[in-house]
Amino acid sequence: MSQRTNALAERLEQGAHALADFASTLTDAEWQTCVPKDGRKIGVIVHHVASVYPLEILLAKTLAAGKQVVDVTWDAVNEMNGAHARENDAVTQEETLELLRGNSAAAAASIRCLSDEQLDQAAPVSLNSDAPLTCQFMLEDHAVRHSYHHLVRIRAALKR
Repeated sequence: MSQRTNALAERLEQGAHALADFASTLTDAEWQTCVPKDGRKIGVIVHHVASVYPLEILLAKTLAAGKQVVDVTWDAVNEMNGAHARENDAVTQEETLELLRGNSAAAAASIRCLSDEQLDQAAPVSLNSDAPLTCQFMLEDHAVRHSYHHLVRIRAALKR
């Protein structure tokens, strides 16, 4: 483990803990509240964050191996998110928080196993117009940022 990978993992853990801590305070009514402009329920969004850590880490590891990320488009992401929302409409707070804690811990552990050389590996990423992006950028823009991004939107939806 390097200082860089540990720092990335710690930032992921901090975001996941902040989301989990906030989500654990929500009432049933708040859990069911739809986020404006997004349309998904808060509980579904928290579950979404928890459930995509493995995919976000897989994409980063693809880049860490110097391989191109292909067939990941915003249309595919939107389709995946829509299917997830339909399939998890009744997700419970307890199971979601358990998934969030488990998957974020596994993601952080995976990040800590990367080397600085792997963080610096770059390859084209279909999601970003085939721009050559580093593994570190992929981690920061997706797995690390994800919980922070949604927590801000959830707080705004609840005005707290």
